[in-house]
Amino acid sequence: MSWTALLAACGVCYLAKLIGYLAPHRWLEHPRIRQAAAMVTVALLSALVAVQTLGSEHQLVLDARVPALAVAAVLLWRKTSFIVVVVAAGAVAALLRMII
Repeated sequence: MSWTALLAACGVCYLAKLIGYLAPHRWLEHPRIRQAAAMVTVALLSALVAVQTLGSEHQLVLDARVPALAVAAVLLWRKTSFIVVVVAAGAVAALLRMII
């Protein structure tokens, strides 16, 4: 990546943040905007989890992280304590890596 592209990306990010600060407060209070913002947050976090779990450079990787993510998802769905979710998912990944 060139420095020009990097600086242009930084400028676009800065302008997007600046537009958010300059937006009228009444626009942000609109129910549709609030709902869209909530959905975008969930979508971005889900995409990040998927990429970090299933991706490795330019290929799809199915290893111990996938069952660990499944265990974490089930435990979160059952409203288990977050620390229990983290420990259980880590234990599943560690056991599978030890076996495989």
